[in-house]
Amino acid sequence: MAEPITYVGLDVHKDTIAVALAEAGLRGEVREHGKIPNTPTALKALTVKLASARRELRFCYEAGPCGYGIQRQLTGMGHECAVIAPSLIPRKSGLRIKTDRRDAINLAKLHRAGELTPVWVPDQAHETIRDLVRARQAAVRTLRQARQQLSGFLLRHGRHYHRPAWTQLHRRWLASLKFDQAVHHIVLEDCIAAVEAAMARRDRLEAHIEAVLPEWSLAPVVEALQALRGVRLVAAATLVAELGDITRFTNPRQLMAYLGLVPSEHSSGRTRRQGGITKAGNGAARRMLIEAAWSYRFPARISREQLLRQERQAKPIRDIAWKAQERLCRRYRKLARAGKQPTVITAAIARELAGFIWAIAKQVQPMAT
Repeated sequence: MAEPITYVGLDVHKDTIAVALAEAGLRGEVREHGKIPNTPTALKALTVKLASARRELRFCYEAGPCGYGIQRQLTGMGHECAVIAPSLIPRKSGLRIKTDRRDAINLAKLHRAGELTPVWVPDQAHETIRDLVRARQAAVRTLRQARQQLSGFLLRHGRHYHRPAWTQLHRRWLASLKFDQAVHHIVLEDCIAAVEAAMARRDRLEAHIEAVLPEWSLAPVVEALQALRGVRLVAAATLVAELGDITRFTNPRQLMAYLGLVPSEHSSGRTRRQGGITKAGNGAARRMLIEAAWSYRFPARISREQLLRQERQAKPIRDIAWKAQERLCRRYRKLARAGKQPTVITAAIARELAGFIWAIAKQVQPMAT
């Protein structure tokens, strides 16, 4: 005879965890269990106490800043634990009271009803790579802000550089600038130092990403994705780190929807309205795809750099990459002739590029860990 099931909702915070229990069955009891400290010792004591009644325990909690440590601890103790996507939790529109107790009870009830959507939980090695990739993304944002501050300072004082910026020639031009006030030279040098420090940080993190990739189980997928036009090492590593096991999507349409690249829709009766892309799911991966999609505005061709990246790949992967170039470059020109905005065209190209990424990931076997 199977053990009865108890669904455990956890409302996790930095210092505390609110706990609620829901017994299996439509009329099963739902009750608050109380609060415990957010420590491994307290969580273990709670689990041992609840398991002493010889019931199967199924835990759930919302994904958030506290990470996956609770899920890994509970799974290691032999219990099922789902990490829930917060944006997909059903919520009553008229609800105006929100407390930790109510949130935990709601999680337990919805978990029992099967109304919650779990997220994919990476292993610790994968999470390490993702942290490194996200540190690089933060460095890129810092670099962008530093460059904007420098450009804003120059604009305020009427200094214009009418050629491509952030090159060696641009740096020499900055060094040649003269101001009436001595303080302005100090501000200029400080802005330049901020830009150079941000560039050094970005380059340092990119070097670390390249160094640790060979030891990662998904390194073959990263290498295979570089066969695509516009997808270099950092972009491929970011996509795989953020998306995880791409083959978990049963078809490319699921991946496109996960990335938020499908059009929004509001239809009723015979009326069907579609709007902009949903922008749901992982924003970092979506941005990388958008950046890669810009390269398809040029005619289809295999550059020397891309040829070097493809040399170690199997023929099916090279064929998919060339098919992507032919289709997406033709698609870009067709949409441009139709008068579509470049941003709209790029989003459409990124959506189809996600399908080719899924096809390549299906061809690659990750390394054994």
